[in-house]
Amino acid sequence: MRLDKFLANHGLGTRTEVKQLIKKGNITVNDVIIKKPEHQIAEESDVIASDGDVIRYEKALYIILNKPAGVISATEDNMHTTVVDLMPEYSHFDLHPVGRLDKDTEGLLILTTDGQFSHNVLSPKKHVNKTYFARLDGEVTPAAIQQFKEGITLDDDYKCKPADLRILGSGEIEVTIQEGKFHQVKRMFQAVGRTVVYLKRIRMGSLELPDDLETGQYRKMSEKEINLVQQV
Repeated sequence: MRLDKFLANHGLGTRTEVKQLIKKGNITVNDVIIKKPEHQIAEESDVIASDGDVIRYEKALYIILNKPAGVISATEDNMHTTVVDLMPEYSHFDLHPVGRLDKDTEGLLILTTDGQFSHNVLSPKKHVNKTYFARLDGEVTPAAIQQFKEGITLDDDYKCKPADLRILGSGEIEVTIQEGKFHQVKRMFQAVGRTVVYLKRIRMGSLELPDDLETGQYRKMSEKEINLVQQV
């Protein structure tokens, strides 16, 4: 792993900030001062220190967030509140959201420093389901269940992979998809003549949004939860 990535992943600052620390000679690897951010380290065996303080290696950081509406799924933005802004104690970690929820969409969002985990969860080849609860501007007919199962064609002629639609009643549904196209759930319902008025992600893989995690709250994930995300 690159030295600057290791330091950012362990909360010593942004990539730009940790590069400055390295160039100033504040960082040692096995008691040797290293001034190149791109220096490769063996993160599990090398001893990395900042001003003499050893940095304990953590493989990765995984945070589960119940995202509120009005917040964007990004790491930085000059105009809008980001999901990273909600967790100031983790602001110096090199976190990124695993996929995105629209600004007005609520619910389950994971942030991590583990790029391979993100790839595994987001790749359509891995078949990790994402389930949403939605309120619509009216009822959908039972015929829509078959349309979703066969694959909805969006307004740009893209044909979605098969999706599972459950009609709960009173204009409320649950839908499970494996992709994450731009505004996909909203556009799928537009294709059957309905508008989504409220959207919340409630499940990723086999991981349910915890009942005790209020809107806007977040916490570190357990190993069991991390594994549940990757289960189909």
